[in-house]
Amino acid sequence: MTAGTTTAWGDTVTTTSGSGTSPHHRQAGQDSGELMDSLQSFNDPRLSPGGTVTAGAYRAAWQHVLGMPVRQASYAEVTTQPYNGDAQHYRDHNVSNGGAGGGYNTGRIAALATDPTHPGVVYAGGAGGGVFRSTDDGATWAPIADHLPSLSVGSLAVAPDGALWLGTGEATTAFDNYLGTGVYRLADPSQAVFAQSDALGGGELDNSSIHQLRFDTDAGYVFAATSHGVYRRALAAAQGDPWQKVLAPCAGTGISGVTCGAGSYYADLANDLVVQPGSGGKRIVANLAWRGGATYNGFYYSDDAGTTWHTANPQGGINPGDIGNTTFAYSADGSKLYAVVESPALYNKNPGAKAPSSMLGGVYVSNSGDINGPFTQIATSSVLANSGSAMKLTVMGPGYQPGVQSWYDQSLAVDPADPDHLYLGLEELYETRNGGATWTTVGRYWNLGLDCFSYTAAQNTCDGNVMHSDQHALAFSGWPGRAPEVYAGNDGGVYARPTTQTAPGWRNLNASGTLRTLQYYSVGAGTLPGGGQAVWGGLQDNGVSLSAPKGSTYTYTYPGTTTPVTEQLNVPGEMSQPFGGDGGDQLVNPANGCQTVGEYTNLAMSVTNNCGYTANDDGTPSGITSISPNDPNARFIAPFGADAKDPGYWVAGGEYVYANTKTWQSTSGADWQQLADSGAGHSITAIKSQKDAKGNHVIWAAWCGSCNPGASFARGIMTNYGGSWHQVALPAAFPVRYVQDVAIDPSDPTGATAYAAISGFSRHWNVGPGAGYGHLWRTTDGGATWQDVSGADGAADQLADASANRVLFAPDGTLMVATDLGVFVDDVRTDGLGHWKRLGLADATATGNLPTAAAVYLTPSPDGTSLYVATHGRGIWQTAMP
Repeated sequence: MTAGTTTAWGDTVTTTSGSGTSPHHRQAGQDSGELMDSLQSFNDPRLSPGGTVTAGAYRAAWQHVLGMPVRQASYAEVTTQPYNGDAQHYRDHNVSNGGAGGGYNTGRIAALATDPTHPGVVYAGGAGGGVFRSTDDGATWAPIADHLPSLSVGSLAVAPDGALWLGTGEATTAFDNYLGTGVYRLADPSQAVFAQSDALGGGELDNSSIHQLRFDTDAGYVFAATSHGVYRRALAAAQGDPWQKVLAPCAGTGISGVTCGAGSYYADLANDLVVQPGSGGKRIVANLAWRGGATYNGFYYSDDAGTTWHTANPQGGINPGDIGNTTFAYSADGSKLYAVVESPALYNKNPGAKAPSSMLGGVYVSNSGDINGPFTQIATSSVLANSGSAMKLTVMGPGYQPGVQSWYDQSLAVDPADPDHLYLGLEELYETRNGGATWTTVGRYWNLGLDCFSYTAAQNTCDGNVMHSDQHALAFSGWPGRAPEVYAGNDGGVYARPTTQTAPGWRNLNASGTLRTLQYYSVGAGTLPGGGQAVWGGLQDNGVSLSAPKGSTYTYTYPGTTTPVTEQLNVPGEMSQPFGGDGGDQLVNPANGCQTVGEYTNLAMSVTNNCGYTANDDGTPSGITSISPNDPNARFIAPFGADAKDPGYWVAGGEYVYANTKTWQSTSGADWQQLADSGAGHSITAIKSQKDAKGNHVIWAAWCGSCNPGASFARGIMTNYGGSWHQVALPAAFPVRYVQDVAIDPSDPTGATAYAAISGFSRHWNVGPGAGYGHLWRTTDGGATWQDVSGADGAADQLADASANRVLFAPDGTLMVATDLGVFVDDVRTDGLGHWKRLGLADATATGNLPTAAAVYLTPSPDGTSLYVATHGRGIWQTAMP
């Protein structure tokens, strides 16, 4: 790498040969290390005041949606192009993984399966995007579950009879995991698509997360490891027969004598379950544990196919008192049991201080296959860091070594043909071919920080041993006449390679753009000078996407220069990633789609006036400037936006309320001014501003603190309506839940009329649809009084009983709400407030409907004729404005 290179634009970029560092790049690891940064704000273990939702409640909520009146609308998918995370002209040097080697990306993949009887057929489960099928070994994909009640996927498994089983509800306990509606069985998965009629059981797995589905063919059972314990069902059971809970220590099911806190919402989390090959289906092994530690944490086993259970006492290298989230893998002959174990002790190390560099307890093997061991440790964080990892301390920097997110990203699989050949997924993917004696990093976190890396493509000598970070799923193929392959699913999609391959490189199965599981937090759109629109959106662990018409260009004069430069906005037919890391809220200038503000995390905002164009190969400087106000307690996805009637006034919320009048001319965080403090320990969850008839900017802001369920959970709303900042007194009936959005009625010139959208909690996997409370409230008098405007209880036109995420007014005054179960509208002019319709086609399963991934954000097209809907799992969609 070259030190002290001066570009043609006069911008000096200093790099240090051998260290892999650059002052233009934030500390390596932060593109997904934000999960660690957000532990305090999202993941403190607390007790749930409401317990779990009644069995069948989610399905009942969905049946209500299907029976609602319909406002006819047809949707078209916007984000259909391949998403190139390494597009050469879009490599932000400030906060980015652009150019790092991951290539084409899609959203998080939580589960993978191959069809043993149909060569080339692969199934991928999107964390929030349902199931996709490929019939050509990953070259192209098609969705096959878009209209199930839940598109959150936890597990996929092909049964001995060839049927594909789907366990809904992702189970990694990250804040953006959504709950599911149980298990579905598709009899002919190579041809058919999932329908609600494929559901198994009676709703007892509603609002749970299903981490694994495992078949015990010899004993005739299928097991589900869920967020509420282990369930069992006979393979020959009738479709409507219920699932039987067989292991839930805190509930006293399957085993007694385990003391647990009453009402704990994280009790009985079953992370994994395996059946020991060769045991005649009798020996079942399970891990139940909360990542932060709980009295029930540990290994459990059954010697009678799950009828009775025992607490294991693993000997050898494993500490029985420090067992957290664990993934198991048996060799095909059952002779070896491997385990990767997260350490609650490391998770809880120095709470409130800098997080530990790793939370990995270790990787272990029981060479007898016995869950009681003895276990031998075959890998530690340090061993993996020295296996070619990009997360080595001297490469990545301190605080982010292998296993630092082992509570979140774990996968483990043994080659069916070799009991000593093992793949291990943490943030990176590792491989051993000798039972753990030596390891090789075969899927590096990224190339950034390595001596081989350069932003200039001709000078980049890194190999292809890179895939997207954060590994969640592994699967093998074994089709006759074809070389066996291993498939890896992570936060960026699916990758594959032959199990015999030792050379660097992977097949990127996201390149066609047909595996569309992108998890958006936001969407914004602006008109391009040459015609068409630029559509932007912030994504989970995939930066900020830019979609522009093919051949779009933009002419821009860089600061300090006088010669305009015409730039090609993207590679034709692809979306690019101008901002890296995680993307949050998005603000786009409707009149100029190349002006946008994107958020990394925690209100770390950056502005660009040239679509983020950073050519690298011609010396063009970075087109992105940080304008973060450095708030002390901002949410992981923190809110900001422009005043609804004054685009020259921006607001943002962390602990503090901020305003910015420099807007597109902003050059630093100093351009934000503090207006108000929501309170010590509070974090603003939603903020809106609207200039009133007197020229004042009326601002409404909702906050939480603490933000997870429990006795300390609190929420509130503050406003400067009336001339001074004050907290609003909420009535007793106002739900004690997370306020996801606020909106000011544009028809009220005083700013006194505001709406509050009610979600569950900051963790989406804590409360799902069917919780039974009002999700939209209104005040018309500046917060003095409030009314639930969700509609009459039990009425067909009552608003869906699901978390409300975004409120928007159509130009004609129609009220629109995005929820976890779709988009709903209330034409208050003709129907009066509280009479809701589903926005879509009459046939909810027809092509042209919005998939049932959670709808999280709404924004109008620049001319107000179209509505953009961002989903957290199935990309961005567009329909005519109601």
